[in-house]
Amino acid sequence: MKVVPAADYVLQREAEDVYAEQRDAVLAILADVKARGDEAVKAYTATFDGAVLDDLRIPPGAYDAAYGQVAPEFLTALRAAIVNIRRYHEAQKRTSLLLPDADGSLLGQIIRPLRRVGVYVPGGRAAYPSSVLMNVIPAQVAGVSEIVLVTPPAADGQIDPNVLVTIRELGITEAYRIGGAQAVGALAYGTETIRPVDKITGPGNIYVALAKQAVFGQVAIDMIAGPSEVLVIADDSADPDYVAADMLSQAEHDPLAAAICVTPSAGLAARVAQALVEQLERLPRREIAEASIRGYGAIVITETLDEALELSNRIAPEHLELLTEDPLRLVGRIENAGAIFVGPYSPEPVGDYFAGPNHTLPTSGTARFSSPLSVDDFIKKSSLICYGKDALLKNGHHVIALAEAEGLTAHANAIRVRLEKEREER
Repeated sequence: MKVVPAADYVLQREAEDVYAEQRDAVLAILADVKARGDEAVKAYTATFDGAVLDDLRIPPGAYDAAYGQVAPEFLTALRAAIVNIRRYHEAQKRTSLLLPDADGSLLGQIIRPLRRVGVYVPGGRAAYPSSVLMNVIPAQVAGVSEIVLVTPPAADGQIDPNVLVTIRELGITEAYRIGGAQAVGALAYGTETIRPVDKITGPGNIYVALAKQAVFGQVAIDMIAGPSEVLVIADDSADPDYVAADMLSQAEHDPLAAAICVTPSAGLAARVAQALVEQLERLPRREIAEASIRGYGAIVITETLDEALELSNRIAPEHLELLTEDPLRLVGRIENAGAIFVGPYSPEPVGDYFAGPNHTLPTSGTARFSSPLSVDDFIKKSSLICYGKDALLKNGHHVIALAEAEGLTAHANAIRVRLEKEREER
Protein backbone atom coordinates (compact mmCIF):
# COMPACT_ATOMS: atom_id res chain seq x y z
CA MET A 1 0.00 0.00 0.00
CA LYS A 2 1.50 3.31 -1.10
CA VAL A 3 1.23 6.29 1.27
CA VAL A 4 2.07 9.35 -0.82
CA PRO A 5 1.61 13.13 -0.79
CA ALA A 6 -1.01 14.43 -3.21
CA ALA A 7 1.56 16.18 -5.40
CA ASP A 8 3.18 12.81 -6.22
CA TYR A 9 0.05 10.77 -6.86
CA VAL A 10 -1.23 9.66 -10.27
CA LEU A 11 -3.65 6.76 -10.80
CA GLN A 12 -1.88 4.72 -13.48
CA ARG A 13 -3.93 2.55 -15.79
CA GLU A 14 -2.86 0.07 -18.46
CA ALA A 15 -2.00 1.57 -21.82
CA GLU A 16 -4.40 0.87 -24.69
CA ASP A 17 -1.89 -1.24 -26.63
CA VAL A 18 -1.50 -3.70 -23.73
CA TYR A 19 -4.62 -5.46 -24.98
CA ALA A 20 -3.60 -5.79 -28.65
CA GLU A 21 -3.33 -9.58 -28.44
CA GLN A 22 -6.71 -9.94 -26.74
CA ARG A 23 -8.29 -7.59 -29.28
CA ASP A 24 -7.05 -9.72 -32.17
CA ALA A 25 -8.46 -12.83 -30.52
CA VAL A 26 -11.81 -11.12 -29.94
CA LEU A 27 -12.09 -9.95 -33.54
CA ALA A 28 -11.41 -13.49 -34.76
CA ILE A 29 -14.10 -14.91 -32.45
CA LEU A 30 -16.65 -12.32 -33.56
CA ALA A 31 -15.97 -13.00 -37.24
CA ASP A 32 -16.35 -16.73 -36.65
CA VAL A 33 -19.64 -16.32 -34.75
CA LYS A 34 -20.94 -14.07 -37.52
CA ALA A 35 -20.05 -16.72 -40.12
CA ARG A 36 -20.95 -19.97 -38.31
CA GLY A 37 -23.56 -18.95 -35.75
CA ASP A 38 -24.54 -21.56 -33.16
CA GLU A 39 -21.77 -23.93 -34.22
CA ALA A 40 -19.09 -21.36 -33.39
CA VAL A 41 -20.74 -20.32 -30.12
CA LYS A 42 -20.90 -23.93 -28.94
CA ALA A 43 -17.29 -24.56 -29.92
CA TYR A 44 -15.99 -21.54 -28.00
CA THR A 45 -18.16 -22.42 -24.99
CA ALA A 46 -16.55 -25.86 -24.95
CA THR A 47 -13.06 -24.36 -25.33
CA PHE A 48 -13.27 -21.54 -22.81
CA ASP A 49 -15.87 -22.76 -20.30
CA GLY A 50 -15.42 -26.52 -20.67
CA ALA A 51 -19.16 -26.94 -21.25
CA VAL A 52 -20.42 -29.06 -24.16
CA LEU A 53 -23.93 -27.84 -24.94
CA ASP A 54 -26.66 -29.36 -27.07
CA ASP A 55 -28.92 -26.37 -26.45
CA LEU A 56 -27.76 -22.81 -25.76
CA ARG A 57 -30.90 -21.93 -23.85
CA ILE A 58 -30.96 -22.40 -20.07
CA PRO A 59 -33.20 -25.44 -19.52
CA PRO A 60 -36.63 -24.50 -18.08
CA GLY A 61 -36.31 -27.06 -15.29
CA ALA A 62 -33.14 -25.40 -13.99
CA TYR A 63 -35.11 -22.49 -12.54
CA ASP A 64 -37.41 -24.62 -10.38
CA ALA A 65 -34.45 -26.64 -9.13
CA ALA A 66 -32.56 -23.46 -8.23
CA TYR A 67 -35.22 -22.39 -5.72
CA GLY A 68 -34.38 -25.47 -3.68
CA GLN A 69 -30.69 -24.54 -3.67
CA VAL A 70 -30.73 -20.90 -2.55
CA ALA A 71 -30.76 -19.71 1.04
CA PRO A 72 -34.12 -18.37 2.27
CA GLU A 73 -32.44 -15.16 3.46
CA PHE A 74 -31.07 -14.61 -0.05
CA LEU A 75 -34.55 -14.84 -1.54
CA THR A 76 -35.95 -12.44 1.06
CA ALA A 77 -33.13 -9.95 0.47
CA LEU A 78 -33.47 -10.31 -3.31
CA ARG A 79 -37.17 -9.47 -3.29
CA ALA A 80 -36.60 -6.44 -1.07
CA ALA A 81 -33.80 -5.23 -3.37
CA ILE A 82 -36.05 -5.60 -6.42
CA VAL A 83 -38.64 -3.31 -4.80
CA ASN A 84 -36.01 -0.67 -3.99
CA ILE A 85 -34.30 -0.75 -7.38
CA ARG A 86 -37.57 -0.69 -9.31
CA ARG A 87 -38.93 2.22 -7.24
CA TYR A 88 -35.79 4.27 -7.86
CA HIS A 89 -35.81 3.64 -11.61
CA GLU A 90 -39.53 4.31 -11.93
CA ALA A 91 -38.75 7.87 -10.82
CA GLN A 92 -36.46 8.24 -13.87
CA LYS A 93 -39.18 7.65 -16.46
CA ARG A 94 -39.73 10.37 -19.03
CA THR A 95 -42.76 11.21 -21.11
CA SER A 96 -43.02 12.47 -24.66
CA LEU A 97 -43.54 16.20 -25.05
CA LEU A 98 -45.59 18.33 -27.46
CA LEU A 99 -45.23 22.08 -27.98
CA PRO A 100 -48.20 23.51 -29.93
CA ASP A 101 -47.90 27.04 -31.30
CA ALA A 102 -50.58 29.64 -32.07
CA ASP A 103 -49.62 29.57 -35.75
CA GLY A 104 -50.72 25.94 -36.02
CA SER A 105 -47.30 24.29 -35.90
CA LEU A 106 -46.58 21.44 -33.53
CA LEU A 107 -43.14 20.48 -32.26
CA GLY A 108 -42.35 17.62 -29.98
CA GLN A 109 -40.22 14.73 -28.81
CA ILE A 110 -41.52 11.16 -28.91
CA ILE A 111 -39.96 8.70 -26.47
CA ARG A 112 -40.10 4.99 -27.20
CA PRO A 113 -38.41 2.02 -25.54
CA LEU A 114 -35.87 -0.05 -27.41
CA ARG A 115 -37.48 -3.21 -28.75
CA ARG A 116 -34.84 -5.85 -27.98
CA VAL A 117 -31.95 -5.63 -25.50
CA GLY A 118 -29.23 -8.12 -24.58
CA VAL A 119 -27.98 -8.25 -20.98
CA TYR A 120 -24.59 -9.78 -20.24
CA VAL A 121 -24.19 -11.19 -16.72
CA PRO A 122 -20.62 -12.18 -15.76
CA GLY A 123 -19.62 -15.56 -14.41
CA GLY A 124 -16.28 -17.20 -13.83
CA ARG A 125 -14.63 -16.01 -10.61
CA ALA A 126 -17.98 -15.29 -9.03
CA ALA A 127 -21.69 -15.16 -9.85
CA TYR A 128 -23.43 -11.79 -9.94
CA PRO A 129 -27.20 -11.81 -9.43
CA SER A 130 -26.90 -8.07 -8.72
CA SER A 131 -25.88 -7.54 -12.36
CA VAL A 132 -29.16 -9.14 -13.39
CA LEU A 133 -31.08 -6.68 -11.21
CA MET A 134 -29.23 -3.56 -12.29
CA ASN A 135 -29.49 -4.23 -16.02
CA VAL A 136 -32.88 -5.88 -16.33
CA ILE A 137 -34.95 -3.63 -14.04
CA PRO A 138 -34.25 -0.30 -15.79
CA ALA A 139 -34.92 -1.98 -19.14
CA GLN A 140 -38.25 -3.26 -17.84
CA VAL A 141 -39.15 0.14 -16.41
CA ALA A 142 -38.33 1.73 -19.77
CA GLY A 143 -40.78 -0.66 -21.45
CA VAL A 144 -38.35 -2.87 -23.40
CA SER A 145 -40.51 -5.73 -24.68
CA GLU A 146 -37.74 -8.29 -25.35
CA ILE A 147 -34.91 -8.73 -22.84
CA VAL A 148 -32.39 -11.44 -23.65
CA LEU A 149 -29.93 -12.56 -20.97
CA VAL A 150 -26.62 -14.39 -21.44
CA THR A 151 -24.31 -15.72 -18.75
CA PRO A 152 -21.40 -18.19 -18.94
CA PRO A 153 -21.96 -21.73 -17.61
CA ALA A 154 -19.84 -23.89 -15.38
CA ALA A 155 -18.03 -26.83 -16.98
CA ASP A 156 -21.09 -29.03 -16.36
CA GLY A 157 -23.32 -26.56 -18.20
CA GLN A 158 -25.01 -25.35 -15.02
CA ILE A 159 -25.73 -21.73 -14.01
CA ASP A 160 -25.36 -20.44 -10.47
CA PRO A 161 -28.70 -20.97 -8.67
CA ASN A 162 -28.73 -17.44 -7.23
CA VAL A 163 -28.53 -16.05 -10.77
CA LEU A 164 -31.24 -18.44 -11.97
CA VAL A 165 -33.61 -17.42 -9.17
CA THR A 166 -32.98 -13.75 -9.93
CA ILE A 167 -33.78 -14.29 -13.61
CA ARG A 168 -37.03 -16.05 -12.68
CA GLU A 169 -38.02 -13.41 -10.08
CA LEU A 170 -37.75 -10.72 -12.77
CA GLY A 171 -39.77 -12.72 -15.27
CA ILE A 172 -37.09 -13.07 -17.95
CA THR A 173 -38.07 -15.85 -20.34
CA GLU A 174 -35.19 -15.79 -22.84
CA ALA A 175 -31.83 -16.64 -21.27
CA TYR A 176 -28.80 -18.48 -22.65
CA ARG A 177 -25.85 -20.20 -20.97
CA ILE A 178 -23.09 -18.60 -23.00
CA GLY A 179 -20.48 -15.98 -22.18
CA GLY A 180 -17.35 -14.26 -23.41
CA ALA A 181 -16.82 -12.60 -26.78
CA GLN A 182 -18.87 -15.35 -28.42
CA ALA A 183 -21.96 -14.33 -26.45
CA VAL A 184 -21.49 -10.69 -27.44
CA GLY A 185 -21.18 -11.78 -31.07
CA ALA A 186 -24.34 -13.87 -30.85
CA LEU A 187 -26.30 -10.93 -29.44
CA ALA A 188 -24.93 -8.50 -32.01
CA TYR A 189 -25.13 -10.59 -35.18
CA GLY A 190 -27.66 -13.25 -34.27
CA THR A 191 -27.40 -17.02 -34.74
CA GLU A 192 -29.83 -19.77 -35.66
CA THR A 193 -31.03 -19.77 -32.04
CA ILE A 194 -30.59 -16.16 -30.92
CA ARG A 195 -32.06 -13.21 -32.77
CA PRO A 196 -29.90 -10.05 -32.80
CA VAL A 197 -30.57 -7.29 -30.31
CA ASP A 198 -30.57 -3.49 -30.56
CA LYS A 199 -28.33 -2.86 -27.54
CA ILE A 200 -26.00 -4.82 -25.25
CA THR A 201 -25.51 -3.88 -21.61
CA GLY A 202 -23.71 -5.43 -18.68
CA PRO A 203 -20.13 -5.82 -17.40
CA GLY A 204 -17.60 -8.50 -18.21
CA ASN A 205 -13.90 -9.28 -18.43
CA ILE A 206 -11.49 -7.69 -20.91
CA TYR A 207 -12.65 -10.00 -23.73
CA VAL A 208 -16.27 -8.99 -23.18
CA ALA A 209 -15.33 -5.30 -23.01
CA LEU A 210 -13.30 -5.49 -26.22
CA ALA A 211 -16.09 -7.42 -27.95
CA LYS A 212 -18.66 -4.79 -26.98
CA GLN A 213 -16.33 -2.10 -28.28
CA ALA A 214 -15.93 -3.98 -31.57
CA VAL A 215 -19.66 -4.48 -32.25
CA PHE A 216 -20.60 -0.89 -31.38
CA GLY A 217 -22.30 0.52 -34.45
CA GLN A 218 -23.86 -2.83 -35.30
CA VAL A 219 -25.64 -2.45 -31.97
CA ALA A 220 -25.59 0.12 -29.19
CA ILE A 221 -23.73 -0.59 -25.95
CA ASP A 222 -23.94 0.90 -22.48
CA MET A 223 -20.26 1.62 -21.82
CA ILE A 224 -16.79 0.09 -21.86
CA ALA A 225 -16.30 -0.74 -18.21
CA GLY A 226 -12.79 -0.90 -16.83
CA PRO A 227 -11.62 -2.24 -13.46
CA SER A 228 -13.61 -1.08 -10.45
CA GLU A 229 -12.58 1.94 -8.38
CA VAL A 230 -13.38 3.41 -5.00
CA LEU A 231 -12.04 6.68 -3.63
CA VAL A 232 -12.68 7.55 0.01
CA ILE A 233 -12.29 11.16 1.15
CA ALA A 234 -11.82 11.03 4.92
CA ASP A 235 -10.82 13.32 7.75
CA ASP A 236 -9.97 12.74 11.41
CA SER A 237 -13.61 12.01 12.21
CA ALA A 238 -13.58 8.88 10.03
CA ASP A 239 -13.34 5.40 11.51
CA PRO A 240 -10.19 3.81 9.97
CA ASP A 241 -11.81 0.37 10.10
CA TYR A 242 -14.69 1.66 7.97
CA VAL A 243 -12.30 3.23 5.46
CA ALA A 244 -10.21 0.07 5.15
CA ALA A 245 -13.25 -2.18 4.85
CA ASP A 246 -14.71 -0.04 2.09
CA MET A 247 -11.43 0.02 0.19
CA LEU A 248 -11.18 -3.76 0.38
CA SER A 249 -14.79 -4.18 -0.75
CA GLN A 250 -13.63 -2.99 -4.19
CA ALA A 251 -10.15 -4.49 -4.08
CA GLU A 252 -11.58 -8.01 -3.83
CA HIS A 253 -13.26 -7.61 -7.24
CA ASP A 254 -10.15 -7.75 -9.38
CA PRO A 255 -6.34 -7.44 -9.09
CA LEU A 256 -6.69 -4.36 -11.34
CA ALA A 257 -9.26 -2.64 -9.09
CA ALA A 258 -8.19 0.66 -7.53
CA ALA A 259 -8.88 1.46 -3.86
CA ILE A 260 -7.78 4.93 -2.78
CA CYS A 261 -8.07 6.90 0.45
CA VAL A 262 -7.48 10.66 0.24
CA THR A 263 -7.10 12.47 3.54
CA PRO A 264 -5.55 15.62 5.02
CA SER A 265 -4.78 13.65 8.19
CA ALA A 266 -1.44 11.81 8.41
CA GLY A 267 -2.68 10.19 11.61
CA LEU A 268 -5.74 8.73 9.91
CA ALA A 269 -3.59 7.59 6.99
CA ALA A 270 -1.43 5.53 9.36
CA ARG A 271 -4.46 4.02 11.09
CA VAL A 272 -6.08 3.10 7.75
CA ALA A 273 -2.85 1.44 6.57
CA GLN A 274 -2.77 -0.69 9.72
CA ALA A 275 -6.46 -1.57 9.42
CA LEU A 276 -5.90 -2.73 5.85
CA VAL A 277 -3.18 -5.13 6.97
CA GLU A 278 -5.38 -6.54 9.73
CA GLN A 279 -8.51 -6.93 7.59
CA LEU A 280 -6.65 -8.47 4.64
CA GLU A 281 -5.63 -11.36 6.89
CA ARG A 282 -9.29 -12.34 7.33
CA LEU A 283 -10.45 -12.11 3.70
CA PRO A 284 -11.25 -15.34 1.80
CA ARG A 285 -10.39 -13.46 -1.42
CA ARG A 286 -7.18 -12.15 0.11
CA GLU A 287 -4.98 -12.96 -2.89
CA ILE A 288 -7.08 -10.83 -5.26
CA ALA A 289 -7.54 -7.96 -2.79
CA GLU A 290 -3.85 -7.95 -1.87
CA ALA A 291 -2.81 -7.76 -5.53
CA SER A 292 -5.21 -4.85 -6.05
CA ILE A 293 -3.98 -2.96 -2.99
CA ARG A 294 -0.35 -3.59 -3.89
CA GLY A 295 -0.75 -2.59 -7.54
CA TYR A 296 -3.37 0.16 -7.55
CA GLY A 297 -4.16 0.99 -3.93
CA ALA A 298 -2.98 4.19 -2.30
CA ILE A 299 -3.40 6.42 0.72
CA VAL A 300 -2.90 9.97 -0.46
CA ILE A 301 -2.14 12.70 2.07
CA THR A 302 -3.26 16.20 1.12
CA GLU A 303 -2.61 19.55 2.76
CA THR A 304 -6.32 20.35 3.11
CA LEU A 305 -9.77 18.90 2.54
CA ASP A 306 -10.12 21.28 -0.40
CA GLU A 307 -7.10 19.67 -2.03
CA ALA A 308 -8.65 16.24 -1.45
CA LEU A 309 -11.79 17.34 -3.31
CA GLU A 310 -9.72 18.74 -6.18
CA LEU A 311 -7.80 15.47 -6.51
CA SER A 312 -11.02 13.45 -6.46
CA ASN A 313 -12.51 15.58 -9.22
CA ARG A 314 -9.39 15.00 -11.34
CA ILE A 315 -9.55 11.24 -10.85
CA ALA A 316 -13.35 11.12 -11.44
CA PRO A 317 -13.81 7.84 -9.54
CA GLU A 318 -16.49 5.25 -10.18
CA HIS A 319 -17.41 5.19 -6.48
CA LEU A 320 -16.76 8.14 -4.18
CA GLU A 321 -17.27 7.92 -0.42
CA LEU A 322 -17.37 11.00 1.82
CA LEU A 323 -16.38 10.01 5.35
CA THR A 324 -15.94 13.46 6.85
CA GLU A 325 -17.37 15.43 9.73
CA ASP A 326 -20.01 17.17 7.61
CA PRO A 327 -20.20 15.14 4.38
CA LEU A 328 -23.40 16.64 2.96
CA ARG A 329 -21.67 20.02 2.88
CA LEU A 330 -19.20 18.59 0.34
CA VAL A 331 -21.66 17.05 -2.12
CA GLY A 332 -22.16 20.26 -4.10
CA ARG A 333 -18.43 20.46 -4.72
CA ILE A 334 -18.21 17.03 -6.35
CA GLU A 335 -18.01 17.51 -10.11
CA ASN A 336 -16.97 14.05 -11.30
CA ALA A 337 -18.09 10.76 -9.74
CA GLY A 338 -20.17 7.81 -10.85
CA ALA A 339 -21.90 7.49 -7.49
CA ILE A 340 -21.46 9.45 -4.26
CA PHE A 341 -21.85 7.70 -0.90
CA VAL A 342 -22.41 10.14 1.95
CA GLY A 343 -21.51 9.44 5.56
CA PRO A 344 -20.39 6.41 7.60
CA TYR A 345 -23.61 4.44 7.12
CA SER A 346 -23.57 4.56 3.30
CA PRO A 347 -20.81 2.09 2.42
CA GLU A 348 -20.43 1.32 -1.25
CA PRO A 349 -21.97 -2.21 -1.04
CA VAL A 350 -25.33 -0.63 -0.05
CA GLY A 351 -25.37 0.87 -3.53
CA ASP A 352 -24.10 -2.31 -5.17
CA TYR A 353 -26.98 -4.40 -3.97
CA PHE A 354 -29.89 -2.74 -2.28
CA ALA A 355 -30.45 1.01 -1.99
CA GLY A 356 -31.90 1.53 -5.47
CA PRO A 357 -29.54 3.58 -7.67
CA ASN A 358 -27.79 1.62 -10.39
CA HIS A 359 -24.40 0.08 -9.69
CA THR A 360 -23.34 0.07 -13.36
CA LEU A 361 -21.12 3.15 -13.27
CA PRO A 362 -18.53 4.92 -15.43
CA THR A 363 -14.95 3.83 -14.70
CA SER A 364 -11.42 4.89 -15.66
CA GLY A 365 -12.13 8.61 -15.32
CA THR A 366 -15.11 8.55 -17.68
CA ALA A 367 -17.33 9.99 -14.94
CA ARG A 368 -16.05 13.29 -16.34
CA PHE A 369 -18.58 12.85 -19.16
CA SER A 370 -20.60 9.69 -18.50
CA SER A 371 -23.43 8.69 -16.16
CA PRO A 372 -24.67 5.57 -14.37
CA LEU A 373 -26.85 3.12 -16.28
CA SER A 374 -30.45 4.31 -16.13
CA VAL A 375 -33.85 4.09 -17.76
CA ASP A 376 -32.55 6.60 -20.33
CA ASP A 377 -30.20 3.91 -21.65
CA PHE A 378 -33.17 1.84 -22.78
CA ILE A 379 -35.16 4.48 -24.63
CA LYS A 380 -34.78 6.35 -27.90
CA LYS A 381 -36.16 9.73 -28.89
CA SER A 382 -37.65 10.98 -32.13
CA SER A 383 -38.16 14.65 -32.87
CA LEU A 384 -41.60 15.66 -34.17
CA ILE A 385 -42.02 18.62 -36.53
CA CYS A 386 -45.48 19.47 -37.83
CA TYR A 387 -45.18 22.97 -39.32
CA GLY A 388 -48.36 24.79 -40.24
CA LYS A 389 -48.88 26.84 -43.41
CA ASP A 390 -48.80 30.13 -41.53
CA ALA A 391 -45.56 29.16 -39.80
CA LEU A 392 -43.87 28.32 -43.09
CA LEU A 393 -45.07 31.51 -44.77
CA LYS A 394 -43.81 33.52 -41.80
CA ASN A 395 -40.41 31.83 -41.41
CA GLY A 396 -39.61 30.32 -44.80
CA HIS A 397 -37.35 33.20 -45.84
CA HIS A 398 -35.22 32.59 -42.74
CA VAL A 399 -34.75 28.95 -43.72
CA ILE A 400 -33.80 29.98 -47.27
CA ALA A 401 -31.22 32.44 -45.96
CA LEU A 402 -29.58 29.86 -43.72
CA ALA A 403 -29.56 27.16 -46.44
CA GLU A 404 -28.03 29.50 -49.02
CA ALA A 405 -25.35 30.57 -46.53
CA GLU A 406 -24.24 26.92 -46.52
CA GLY A 407 -24.42 26.66 -50.32
CA LEU A 408 -27.24 24.10 -50.15
CA THR A 409 -29.47 25.51 -52.86
CA ALA A 410 -31.71 22.43 -53.09
CA HIS A 411 -32.51 22.87 -49.41
CA ALA A 412 -33.47 26.47 -50.10
CA ASN A 413 -35.50 25.42 -53.13
CA ALA A 414 -37.59 22.96 -51.10
CA ILE A 415 -38.83 26.00 -49.17
CA ARG A 416 -38.96 28.39 -52.13
CA VAL A 417 -41.24 26.20 -54.29
CA ARG A 418 -43.78 26.11 -51.49
CA LEU A 419 -43.68 29.85 -50.89
CA GLU A 420 -44.04 30.59 -54.61
CA LYS A 421 -46.96 28.17 -55.01
CA GLU A 422 -48.73 29.73 -52.06
CA ARG A 423 -48.29 33.20 -53.57
CA GLU A 424 -49.68 32.02 -56.93
CA GLU A 425 -52.77 30.59 -55.28
CA ARG A 426 -53.53 33.80 -53.43
